[in-house]
Amino acid sequence: MEKFFWGNSVSSMQTEGGWNEGGKSLSVYDIRKAGENTSDWHFANDNYHHYEEDMDLMKDLGMNMYRFQVSWSRVVKDGDGAFNEEGFAYYDKFIDALIARGITPMICLYHFDMPLHLAEEYKGFLSKKTVAAFIRYGKEVVRRFSPKVKYWITFNEQNLYSTDLAFTIAGAETSEKSEKDMAQITHNVMVCHAAIADYIHENTDAKIGGMLAYSECYPLTCKPEDILAARTIDELYNYNLLDVFAYGRYSPMFEKYLENADFDIEITDEERKILSACTSDYLAFSYYQSTCADYAKIPSGTSPFLYGTYAMTKNPNLQASEWGWTIDPLGFRDVMNKIYSRYRIPVFPIENGIGVRETWDGKNMIEDDYRINYHRDHIKAMKDTMNKDGVEVIGYLGWGLIDILSSQGDMEKRYGVVYVNRGNHDLRDMKRVPKKSYYWLKKVIASNGENL
Repeated sequence: MEKFFWGNSVSSMQTEGGWNEGGKSLSVYDIRKAGENTSDWHFANDNYHHYEEDMDLMKDLGMNMYRFQVSWSRVVKDGDGAFNEEGFAYYDKFIDALIARGITPMICLYHFDMPLHLAEEYKGFLSKKTVAAFIRYGKEVVRRFSPKVKYWITFNEQNLYSTDLAFTIAGAETSEKSEKDMAQITHNVMVCHAAIADYIHENTDAKIGGMLAYSECYPLTCKPEDILAARTIDELYNYNLLDVFAYGRYSPMFEKYLENADFDIEITDEERKILSACTSDYLAFSYYQSTCADYAKIPSGTSPFLYGTYAMTKNPNLQASEWGWTIDPLGFRDVMNKIYSRYRIPVFPIENGIGVRETWDGKNMIEDDYRINYHRDHIKAMKDTMNKDGVEVIGYLGWGLIDILSSQGDMEKRYGVVYVNRGNHDLRDMKRVPKKSYYWLKKVIASNGENL
């Protein structure tokens, strides 16, 4: 492999802390309480104060890319108010610290943490007012940082806005949570992405691509109904957005779905124009697991847009993690092949990893061979994708490779090659402790993926 990105991905609320410092206003995460098996979001890994320690670890690993998130609430008061210069100054120093270590920054603009004001006042991305606020925010971040940051994504795992998770991650918890609302959110978020992508391509030399959470979905059996259900899920959850990222237009199946459903969601001519100009320099995605589609589980009369809500089931032929996520490196290879063969745009896996419950005795190294095996098998699959299938892959970023809060706020679901000594309710000393997988990954990166 020639020039290739090896790195780490995180979100702001899972790493930063500093929730009430530096002029930051509240996001929906800042008011969530800790649970029996979850933390609150106030401290995280305290990267707001100590990010250079983690950057030093990434440099020692040989990483040359770090995908992080700019917190909307940190740089814009209440999401649609005045720009917070103290927040922008924080990220400016953060970016400079990465570049000084030879680490290429990649910015994500939104990772589910809707400014609280926009959630309460406008129901988040269900409203065109939030769309306008996001575009204003995104353009300002691009304007300030694109001279130094050349890789961008707008939304983490954008296809999740076409699932039942849409209302939570879009800041629309108080909406009716109807199918029509889900379709409107799907479109509004895409308008936000396309507007920023168009702005970047028109005004900078930076690169941007859309990002999906791509779980391979197989038919459960060779029954034609299962095959059709799997294809429908793939078309409406994945290809629909990829078609806009690549071609500037929705999938024909999605357009026909909207027509048949007679939702009359708000899509303006100006928004169509924004979408039509959308292009991507790469197609990014997260990959953790695969699922199966069981048509028999779909209630009669269910809209195809909701097939995934009912049909997805575990693959009986695969092992799974403690959290039920199946381990499927061949699915990883197939996803990259499907994207590249349809669009001929470089693919970029920017999240991959396995969450495991781990403890440290305060002295001995954590022997996480299971993590080594997981990453080794997925990197092998990626190399086969490149060397045997002819797919252009530009990098491999692991998820949370220095332990962070999980997406549900569980510090005990650990993805890292570095252990962070804190629990859900006990911050302990926050010490960073490399695991066995750290030293394995360091050799992998030093050999550019040859020494597995």
